[in-house]
Amino acid sequence: MKVSSLISGKAVYTVTAEASIASLVEMLASLKVGALVVSPDGIRIAGIVSERDIVAALPIHFHELGRLHVRDIMTVNVTSCTPQSTVAELMTLMTDKRIRHVPVVNDSGDLISIVSIGDVVKSHVSEIDSERSALVDYVQNPR
Repeated sequence: MKVSSLISGKAVYTVTAEASIASLVEMLASLKVGALVVSPDGIRIAGIVSERDIVAALPIHFHELGRLHVRDIMTVNVTSCTPQSTVAELMTLMTDKRIRHVPVVNDSGDLISIVSIGDVVKSHVSEIDSERSALVDYVQNPR
């Protein structure tokens, strides 16, 4: 199965590097997502920022959080995939790099979507369920 099957009709949300941490937290909560791609224009990727980045910044910047911006806590070395990547490759990538959100880019490197570990798990469970149904049908209806 390809990543393209996971992103069909899926929105990708972005935030600018200049946004405040307060507005970032508000966006994550209102959109009910765990990460936002940092982009100046919704196409080019400058970084990614997640709930994990916020939590990691707390012990270091607790007293100055109100003055910080997304650029101060975002991850700049972004791992991405393409719609042609397989879900199995994506699972390996997420496991090896210990990441839960991967932007999806086209051949030019432009942002087109994002995939979360939840999307991958949902897809995997659906695939296993389909296989289970096929096996049950095979056992109950031998040819």
